[in-house]
Amino acid sequence: MNSVVLIGRLTRDPEVRMTTSQLVVATFSIAIDRPVRAGGEKQTDFPRITVFGRQAENCERFLAKGRLVGIQGRLQTGSYQNKDGVTVYTTDVVADRVEFLEWGDRRQKQQSPQEGYHPPQEEYHQTSFADLPAEFQPVDEDVPF
Repeated sequence: MNSVVLIGRLTRDPEVRMTTSQLVVATFSIAIDRPVRAGGEKQTDFPRITVFGRQAENCERFLAKGRLVGIQGRLQTGSYQNKDGVTVYTTDVVADRVEFLEWGDRRQKQQSPQEGYHPPQEEYHQTSFADLPAEFQPVDEDVPF
């Protein structure tokens, strides 16, 4: 079984590229604090995440440095020769699922990760629903509960 579930904050904006077969690939790293004993020194891991296809496009659109995300996927190892001829071994998390635990358009103002991101109420009404399917268009009716 090869299954990984992580929650962490992006250390940088996602980098997006296109493969030769026109598949979108996004890569980014997240910061995950390790549990420590009381009085112990804080330690953090920075795994690299790789996402493909539509989810990669969504990561580019909605994620930015400092955003909190949940990742579900698998570990994948690899290696390559660097310019000095030394073999470098890599370990990546290939994400099957990326959950945006903090929402917002990445172009919106970012606050520090400790403060979190809470957009003003009026920003919700300015959201563009043009790219949503017709059955997901907003309604102005009150919810009956």
